[in-house]
Amino acid sequence: MLFAEVAATAERVAATSSRLGKVDALAGLLAALEPDEVAPVVGFLVARPRQGRLGVGWRSLSAADTAGGASEPSLTVGEVDVALDALAAAGGEGSVAARRAALDAVAARATPPEWDLLTRVILGELRTGALEGVLLDAVARAAERPGPAVRRAAMLSGDLGETARIALTEPAEALEAVSLRVGTPVLPMLAATAASPADAVAATGAASVEYKLDGARIQVHRDGDDVRVFTRGLADIAHRVPEIVARVRELPVERVILDGETLAIDDDGAPRPFQDTMARFGSEGEAVVALHPWFFDILHVDGRDLIDDPLTARLEALEAVVGGMRIPGILTDDPGAADAFSRDALAAGHEGVMVKAADSVYAAGRRGKSWLKVKPVITVDLVVLAVEWGSGRRTGMLSNLHLGARDPDGRFGEPGGFVMVGKTFKGLTDELLRWQTAHFPTIESRRTAYAVHVRPETVVEIALDGVQRSTRYPGGVALRFARVKRYRPDKQAADADTIEFLRGMLR
Repeated sequence: MLFAEVAATAERVAATSSRLGKVDALAGLLAALEPDEVAPVVGFLVARPRQGRLGVGWRSLSAADTAGGASEPSLTVGEVDVALDALAAAGGEGSVAARRAALDAVAARATPPEWDLLTRVILGELRTGALEGVLLDAVARAAERPGPAVRRAAMLSGDLGETARIALTEPAEALEAVSLRVGTPVLPMLAATAASPADAVAATGAASVEYKLDGARIQVHRDGDDVRVFTRGLADIAHRVPEIVARVRELPVERVILDGETLAIDDDGAPRPFQDTMARFGSEGEAVVALHPWFFDILHVDGRDLIDDPLTARLEALEAVVGGMRIPGILTDDPGAADAFSRDALAAGHEGVMVKAADSVYAAGRRGKSWLKVKPVITVDLVVLAVEWGSGRRTGMLSNLHLGARDPDGRFGEPGGFVMVGKTFKGLTDELLRWQTAHFPTIESRRTAYAVHVRPETVVEIALDGVQRSTRYPGGVALRFARVKRYRPDKQAADADTIEFLRGMLR
């Protein structure tokens, strides 16, 4: 198959808001693939190449010679996959030149739409709305296999591309044969959001209400002395976290799969800032900050699979295995008790609670209202400094906002100016996109190929999960999980929150 067909499908998927429309487009593409094209194309569609990290950044991509200059499509899926193999294999002395040569070769043969897709795939920034759940529905439709069987096989294998290949090219029994294996990471179960602990308990009924730690998700597999620690993205980082490996080797089991979180804590046992945890989590060097594991679920123990057992049974098994490393929680159907426990979690420095239906089984992704997360929503008023042009279904629209806080004393720039603290395109409705595309050019100060810079006078209310230290922005602080709540035409730029206020939110 020509890579252009993948690019065209990705564009169609991005241009529709209909889930069924996305599934139809993806299913048509998948059904037309050759067996050896399935895994690469699935990787392209979710911006996770099967080769993993490629060691190529934006600077290298923008410097590629004759990038996207071809007038007619000629690249095949197989040729693009081979090119990514070459990028991933480049290492050691001469690796920069080798990557450059491989990149230039494929860039020269790519048409503009193909190069746009390939760039986003390499950077992991593809935004088509083709989330894993949509893609798995498309696999089920293209292969004429039951959706639950496809989703379960994907969860147990931890590999969307391999699941798609099995579904599309092998007999139906092959999906059923995919099983839970210690050492093979499982796609994680995720949570939806609830407004309050009481609302969450009302939705779930009897539930386990647990601290929601502001840490990094881990999935730990132990087989004898062999311990593997996987991230939420299923990368094995056991070599980075020897302290977690050591703690798991002390557990009274031989074979186990545990789901949990890790975070750094102060000497007094209070959680350190999220950024400290993530800096340690991603470091390949000598550890300065120790990570502590806490677990909230168990999927297998000594030859017994538990994923189809109710949560209450899994929690009993978890308690027996991890003891004091279990995340604090209570079983209750009382909204008042859930609220009180949530206040305890916040007072202890955690970001909220998880509310999980007591009878829920373990299933990858967001499975209805089985798991719900509840955490306070912080809102701040910031000023729009610039707006980037959108892509995909937002092509031709002004989308990603550059957000600034007031700097009245000029600590980080000119007195009375504004300091950039982050970007977001989250929360923008079609109506807001149309409004800001019409509005911001009217207050334009300058323009680049990618963005319209504007006079700092438009106030927007931003919801966020908190802030973190940043070396990227001059104020030393960046927003976490920012999303647009609403514009505030009733406020002037002088009413926006200050950089000192945001810096004060750092723990």
